[in-house]
Amino acid sequence: MPDEYRNHHYVPQWYQKKFMLPGEHELFQLDLNPETFTDPRGVRHIRKAVKRQGSKKCFVEEDLYTTKIRGIEVKDIEKHFFGEIDTKGRPAVEYFEKFGYPLKDWGTSLEDILRYMSTQKLRTPKGLSFLSEKIGSKDKDAILRAMIRLRNIHSAIWTECVWLIADASQSETKFIVSDHPVTVYNRECGPRSHQCRDSNDPEIWLQGTHTIFPLSIDKVLILTNLSWVRNPYQSAKQERPNSFPFRNAIFKFTDVQVLRHLTEQEVREINFIIKSRATRYLAAAREEWLYPERHVSKSDWNIYGHGYLLMPDPRAIHWGGEIMWGNNDGTGGAMDEYGRLPGDPDFSKETNAGSEHDTLQWFQGEFAKLFGPYRRGRCMQALTIENECDSDDFHKYHLGLQRKKYKDRLKGK
Repeated sequence: MPDEYRNHHYVPQWYQKKFMLPGEHELFQLDLNPETFTDPRGVRHIRKAVKRQGSKKCFVEEDLYTTKIRGIEVKDIEKHFFGEIDTKGRPAVEYFEKFGYPLKDWGTSLEDILRYMSTQKLRTPKGLSFLSEKIGSKDKDAILRAMIRLRNIHSAIWTECVWLIADASQSETKFIVSDHPVTVYNRECGPRSHQCRDSNDPEIWLQGTHTIFPLSIDKVLILTNLSWVRNPYQSAKQERPNSFPFRNAIFKFTDVQVLRHLTEQEVREINFIIKSRATRYLAAAREEWLYPERHVSKSDWNIYGHGYLLMPDPRAIHWGGEIMWGNNDGTGGAMDEYGRLPGDPDFSKETNAGSEHDTLQWFQGEFAKLFGPYRRGRCMQALTIENECDSDDFHKYHLGLQRKKYKDRLKGK
């Protein structure tokens, strides 16, 4: 049987090529667990950990998806199932890589990138191992059926996240790509925690879980639960509001934050997180980028960027978020910012209680104090992109809220 039907890429070649430097056609691939071999003299050796090779030989495994589904042997499920997802996912990834204001026609880019990312998180050896544990079976047919059935499991939660597209163009170090490209980070779940052992990842519906997805060598998409941006003082391991994943959700393109320029140390920290969550393989355009641990300490896991490395700028976040609509037939509907409908007893619960309003304002003040008046992410408001710098009154107001918060804490309020 031809190799093209047996060698299955769990990270598509077109995606790998987005991490190559202009004019180059290979990546440095690092094997975190290189095999040993015995030479003719009986001496054991460890295979070379780093190889430079093209996308055809990176992130590929023989017969990874070879199985029988509905009684028909499918040797090329990569072509028949992933083919459509990759075909639509590629332009969607490029759309968000180049995303900016004023907005360009997005077509189906949102649906396509969500389906691509959600499937990508499940199709890797790590994702398939995770599914095997969840369904309690090592049968390949059952695992692949579960992957196909659950391929949209992440889409609703990610739709309701705050989207930040960060830029590494001003850094000499660029993004790396791993054998599990859709990476998650929770500052309370360190690399040695039980949530991060073996094939496990912190769930995306935990309050403080960020999703990291490099779009290219220079761009990364970071998704953060809105409830965490509004209140990062709560436990990062609690579930976010309305954590049920199989439902509808609403997305606002004008809320996507852009123009966050990362420092070299920030890029290294993101690469370290990516490496920490990889199973076995990493690849990069430069060999030295494969070793972010030379510049980043694992013991600082929970305090990268003052604990806010991946956080979107909270000053761009607005209170409320309930959306109402009307249909041509006279009917209508509504949904709150956490995807709940009016019949839900918790509909607009946070807006009515006002607790997130206070913590959001406190956090805006803390962010202003830590990072100054210049925004670390800007979105579109009133048909134009937000100002890069806060006004003096806005900045002083939020600093005043931050000082009042600490005074109230001292008074025991």
